[in-house]
Amino acid sequence: MFRNNRVRRYVLISLVAVFVSLASATAYRSATAAGNDYESIELFTDVLAIVKKSYVEEVDTKKLIYGAINGMLTALDPHSSFMPPETYKELKSDTKGEFGGLGIEISIKDGILTVISPIEDTPAYRAGLKSNDQILKIDDKFTKDLSIMDAVKRMRGVKGTKVTLTIMREGFEKPKDFPLTRDIIQVKSVKFKMLDDGYGYVRVAQFQEKTNDDLQKALASLNETSKGKLNGLVLDLRNDPGGLLDQAVKVSEHFLEEGKLIVYTEGREKDAQMKFSSKKGTKQANYPIVVLINSGSASASEIVAGALQDHKRAVVMGVQSFGKGSVQTIIPLSDNSGLRLTTARYYTPSGRSIQAKGITPDIVVERVELASTEKKESMHLREKDLENHFENDKKDQPAEKAEVLPLYKTDEQVKNDYQLLRALDLLKGWEILKKVMVTSS
Repeated sequence: MFRNNRVRRYVLISLVAVFVSLASATAYRSATAAGNDYESIELFTDVLAIVKKSYVEEVDTKKLIYGAINGMLTALDPHSSFMPPETYKELKSDTKGEFGGLGIEISIKDGILTVISPIEDTPAYRAGLKSNDQILKIDDKFTKDLSIMDAVKRMRGVKGTKVTLTIMREGFEKPKDFPLTRDIIQVKSVKFKMLDDGYGYVRVAQFQEKTNDDLQKALASLNETSKGKLNGLVLDLRNDPGGLLDQAVKVSEHFLEEGKLIVYTEGREKDAQMKFSSKKGTKQANYPIVVLINSGSASASEIVAGALQDHKRAVVMGVQSFGKGSVQTIIPLSDNSGLRLTTARYYTPSGRSIQAKGITPDIVVERVELASTEKKESMHLREKDLENHFENDKKDQPAEKAEVLPLYKTDEQVKNDYQLLRALDLLKGWEILKKVMVTSS
């Protein structure tokens, strides 16, 4: 009896040993791969314990953990970040279009805190901050090694409080201080107006929760004013830092036929591999469109510009866009904090990645400062102004009606915007060209 039990025990042990060996062989690769991870985690806990025990002052554990997580994400790319509960709450209010601060979109470029674009009608915009400005200091705090979320936190604040940004810009001999007063930033996502002769203008400042709804109202108003016969549209995406991906898709849908690919994303996880195409719905008439972009046009605005450009639905005019071709997913965490993590790259319908490159305009038009675009007749001398000039011998001959670009009847803001005037000229020129082609045929 004893012998049988011993044999059984020996067999059982042998079987267990075989199973353990098989399991070890199967798991060897993954264990080897995970070994470095476990060692790194052990190193982290060792450092945490040393800091807690030996640092000159007592330190809050959560503060250490938050700092470690933020440092880890900052090492990945400029757009991944950790948001403590307060910051995460502010982010959610941003997408609704209201927050307290300066009105400035920022990023890390070549290791330097850089302005993507100031938001219109905000303290930053009114103070003259520009795309690609480098923010060297916020008050007396140098921004080197400062995360985006920390920088945002320092610039946000109560209305009426002051903050000074030290800016370096191309053309500056030395950094310049910009004193700013914080305000309640209420970003109006969509602005629109009718330009002269039935040409519409729509400005999308940022892609927020209600951008598509606001755009629908804007287009409806423009169509009503023109009695359903818009001659063309200028879609202004300059200094639009982006925002919500789904809103960029919905904006594009107004101008693209059903089934047309707008954007697709590629990432490691299945959920990060998505395709967005234009759905069935009310579409705009096939009038000509000019999309304006500049170096402050980023992310969602690049998606719209790229989609309309690839499908040859619009002419893109301006200068190279910012080049943010990555998708960030906002992940809520258990303590009401949030994780902003880059999970995919996005591609235009033709397969272009815009990351670190941007959208190349079809027609390059630099920004030019214009004192006035009014044509002053008194500055031009004609034959009829010369003394003793000959009169026309065919006085009864009717004057020829030349097909010319009319003088601008728009407001002063438009008249001083060289890029917008060029866009308007292009739309008018296309209308004239169509008439000439019909006449010649």
